[in-house]
Amino acid sequence: MTLTTPNPTLAESLVVDGAQLIGGEWVPSRTGRTLDVINPANRERLASVPRSDASDIDAAVEAAERAFPAWRDLNATARAALLFRWAALIEEHSAEIDQLESQEVGRPHWGPPPMAGQLRFIAGQADKVQGVSLPTYSPDALGFTLREPYGVVGAIIPWNAPGPMFVTEVGAAIAAGNTIVMKPAEDAPLTPLALAKLSIEAGIPAGVINVVTGYGHEAGAALPAHPRIRRMGFTGSPFTGSLIMAACAKNLTPLHLELGGKSPQVVFPDADLDVAVPAMVSGITLNTGQICAAGSRVVVLRSVHDELVERLATQMQKITVGPWHQPVNMGPLINEKQHDRVLGYIEAGKDAGADLVTGGGVPRGGDYGDGFFVEPTLFDGVSPDMKIAREEIFGPVLSVIAVDDEREAIEVANGTDYGLVASVWTSDVGTAIRMSRALQAGQVAVNNALGAAVIGGPFGGYKSSGFGRTMGADSVLEWTQVKTVSMRPATPAR
Repeated sequence: MTLTTPNPTLAESLVVDGAQLIGGEWVPSRTGRTLDVINPANRERLASVPRSDASDIDAAVEAAERAFPAWRDLNATARAALLFRWAALIEEHSAEIDQLESQEVGRPHWGPPPMAGQLRFIAGQADKVQGVSLPTYSPDALGFTLREPYGVVGAIIPWNAPGPMFVTEVGAAIAAGNTIVMKPAEDAPLTPLALAKLSIEAGIPAGVINVVTGYGHEAGAALPAHPRIRRMGFTGSPFTGSLIMAACAKNLTPLHLELGGKSPQVVFPDADLDVAVPAMVSGITLNTGQICAAGSRVVVLRSVHDELVERLATQMQKITVGPWHQPVNMGPLINEKQHDRVLGYIEAGKDAGADLVTGGGVPRGGDYGDGFFVEPTLFDGVSPDMKIAREEIFGPVLSVIAVDDEREAIEVANGTDYGLVASVWTSDVGTAIRMSRALQAGQVAVNNALGAAVIGGPFGGYKSSGFGRTMGADSVLEWTQVKTVSMRPATPAR
């Protein structure tokens, strides 16, 4: 494995080149095929991983089935202790993991993501899974509920934040006593593989966590279709989510879906623009806009529209773009397909009559080479029916929509198929309360671009943004099923 960085680190030791994790063993695909993982900043090969198919998924499911009884029967406090040990190893290797994820995703160096903290939060819920006592018709009876794991579960995560999504999905599933088969995105499987390697070092038994790599239409399609997968989790696009749901429907497999968003940021005249503008620009350029919660629509009252657009343009022009190892604000898009997609949306915005205020092109120069870079882009004069205002672009493209009053702001903000995150910028508590209730979104943030001001907030969407919740105190419960137990003595009391 060759890591393209000026100063190679121990990150190389975290990934077994050409191998995936099945039953505690690092193995190639049964197909014998591999696929290359590419650095999106320069298109150079980072590593190769197995190109797996249904046969590898079946092997992983069998390994997870073998591991399940002992893992289920391990007491919850012992399971939590292993997750805490895993979190400690992640923290110990945080710099290497950060470098690895930066390279495969292309994001700038932010400092280590909070994966260890996320996992510790989940581990703390493992022995808090509780049933309830139930009233009975007679005093000699006892009724209660048990929460039990499903068994072998599956999950598919995207490429934009592979590390945090891996630990939140896998951590919650195994904390509940399930064993899991995980299929990471083909563009960014290295960080999940590195995290899985650390889970083995932490003492999590073989087969509890299995990571199968490959393309979505091969290994990815086989996972939700497998008849012995008892529950699925998927994060990705609505189109793929509908395919996952259809595959699960054939076996009546329950699932949760997180399918992205077209998140509005509603700006009132009394907003503190000194706070709002940097946060809004950071929110759409963070990870090159490749974040499901990115606030990609600015819905602004006309009285403050002109000043806001001017400030947004100035702030966006300050965003520096470059490869991950440079001190920049924004890196490349993940791959050529996404690069073409974002540029296509920019052209669609111009063709629809939106005003291109800044950006809209591809940066030129030696630092950009063959990377998938695009300029931070701001459109004004956007109408709610335009393609750039309705569809998730997943790139650093911000659209400004002017409205006349609060009623219209609510109508426009709720006027897409999505409902993941919404932000409100106002100094008035009454406005904040009304908007928080009126906005159709799984997360509403007031004076906060991404809704990241809380610890342990449940994350999930309304409408086409999916269903189910992750990351909150109930995230482990999402991976359990409820059993009702009623008891009476064999011989009636005399």
